[in-house]
Amino acid sequence: MLKPEQDLVIMEEENTYTRCWVCVLSCLLLACVYVGSLYVWRSSLPRDHPSVIKRRCASVLLVSALSPAVVKVWIHWADVKVDVSVWELMGVRLEGLVPAALLPLLLTMVRQGVSSRENIEKEGISCLQQKIYICHRKVLTFICPDVQSWRQCARDAVWLRNQVVAPVTEELVFRGAMLPMLVPCTGPTAAIFTAPLFFGVAHLHHIIEQRRLHKDSMRVILSISGIQFLYTTVFGAFTAFIFMRTGHVVGPILCHSFCNSQGLPDISAALQHPQKSPLLLSYVMGLLLFLVLLFPLTDPFFYGVAPVCSLAPPSSLCLPDPVK
Repeated sequence: MLKPEQDLVIMEEENTYTRCWVCVLSCLLLACVYVGSLYVWRSSLPRDHPSVIKRRCASVLLVSALSPAVVKVWIHWADVKVDVSVWELMGVRLEGLVPAALLPLLLTMVRQGVSSRENIEKEGISCLQQKIYICHRKVLTFICPDVQSWRQCARDAVWLRNQVVAPVTEELVFRGAMLPMLVPCTGPTAAIFTAPLFFGVAHLHHIIEQRRLHKDSMRVILSISGIQFLYTTVFGAFTAFIFMRTGHVVGPILCHSFCNSQGLPDISAALQHPQKSPLLLSYVMGLLLFLVLLFPLTDPFFYGVAPVCSLAPPSSLCLPDPVK
């Protein structure tokens, strides 16, 4: 016969195993509902058509609004004990709000600043996009003195989707809702690298869109989708890191919006630029500065204890960096 202590250990292992399955399945369900909501509207129009954008934005806004309920149900199913509200657990809180909005965005700008300048010099970039770029570069809070340009932006369905709706809904669902559900199972560090996989896979639905429109061959579509999966996963890990360190979802949202406006660093354009050496040096310096500032600018000292960190044993990721 097993000793009482052994029975308790076995029961604890079974509870942990069950909790992990509940965590993973809850995240998978939420990701499927988010992506599936984009296709409840049947249309032969391309994804950038204003009517398609409006319908899809309404769908994902509804899903993101329901995501706190999913987290609430998960807390009950997984029998997780929390001392804060669901909204605080998802990173919607007031403590440390200002630094949580500014410092991660500053960190992202350090890494992304060079590529923006190159993209502006490309042919085909609209005047509106240049104004958006100027707004992003002028101030960290995205407040631009040119009110007219912001009015133009607000009437642009593509801009609203890329700069407002997508960052808010995706970060609330894939970071704010999923990370609290993963942390009790994987721990804070592993959750940072697990949650972005759901985010990356969620973007593979663009394969369906491209095949439906017959724009490219399947080989090209798969290549583009593979690259997109890679960079969305890497970016997802970065914003998950910010969420875990700051306990706020506002930082990931603003970083997401900023990166959507800037695009990927265009190394090929830099290699063909007349000022190739200074540009490449800027890339290297930007990367080094980003790595140097990554932990100092996300130090929990600025933001208070992240509620999501209370779901797992103490981790160095969630504790203020020691003073050297």
